[in-house]
Amino acid sequence: MQIRDTTGGYGLVSRLVHWLMALALFAMFGLGLWMVGLDYYSPYYHAAPDLHKSVGILLLMALVFRFAWRLANVRPDDHDLTPVERTAAGLVHWGFYPLLLALMVSGYLISTADGRPIDVFGLFEVPSPGENKGLEDTAGAIHAWLSYVVIALAAVHAAAALKHHVIDRGRSLSRMWSGPPST
Repeated sequence: MQIRDTTGGYGLVSRLVHWLMALALFAMFGLGLWMVGLDYYSPYYHAAPDLHKSVGILLLMALVFRFAWRLANVRPDDHDLTPVERTAAGLVHWGFYPLLLALMVSGYLISTADGRPIDVFGLFEVPSPGENKGLEDTAGAIHAWLSYVVIALAAVHAAAALKHHVIDRGRSLSRMWSGPPST
């Protein structure tokens, strides 16, 4: 089993981080939509945001790791794409990094605007930069807007991968699912 990426496909680390982050991002989107409708008397009024914040911090750590791993690894060949598709894929892939970073930073700013740190599953705390009244409203609007943009971009990304796999008979999805071919 190949750990690192090769020109033939993605290694185990890239594939695991990709699929775990994709699953977590869609779950976080659903959790976010659900929790904003909770009222004060709901038993999940505090638990849902605490879970959302903790997973968000772990996703931020995974994003930083994923970016570093991407820079340290060779890129798999994408010869089965046209030049336009290759450019679009590059823009989407590299566009995810700043969008996700902005999404996660805005979530951090919402959560720490009252001056309290974020408790991550009772394992560690991420400190607040200090109390900043009113910041949670601006950061909240940005966070909500970016969450829709990220989910829409992820849906386009998934649709393109399925199109290349089913219609074009390309190997893009296969390389991200099963890795490089055995030699």
